[in-house]
Amino acid sequence: MTYTATSPKDYISQVPEERQSALTTLRQVIKDNLPEGFEEGIQYNMIGYYVPHTVYSDGYHCDPKTPLPFMSFASQKNSVNLYHSGIYANPELHDWFIKEYPKHCKRKLDMGKSCIRFKKIDEIPFELIGELTSKMSCEEWINIYESVLKKK
Repeated sequence: MTYTATSPKDYISQVPEERQSALTTLRQVIKDNLPEGFEEGIQYNMIGYYVPHTVYSDGYHCDPKTPLPFMSFASQKNSVNLYHSGIYANPELHDWFIKEYPKHCKRKLDMGKSCIRFKKIDEIPFELIGELTSKMSCEEWINIYESVLKKK
């Protein structure tokens, strides 16, 4: 589902009522664990966390006017999806998450390259997401991003 929100609070107010509490908690967990340098806002019609131009002036290579995306989350039709670019770009972080997930959730991991889908809202592993959020600094993300760009 697409929401046309102007702020994270506005986004959460537009999702179905039964998801608002979980999204509010998810947002707070991410904010509490987000390393310094990242900013929160609306990016790609989702609640996003990104490297602002004041920290990384080049922006996102696909559209340099866009701050460099890092992670985001969205309420979709059948799930809440968490997108984390670091999981896709850093094999060690990916492997750590895969290994840790079963310790926090009984449900099978539903994951794409950078997308983690939570179909049962009451089973979102907030503690694990907090740990994941804290594992990559803004500087580390920029370095990984630039190293990937150099390979292209």
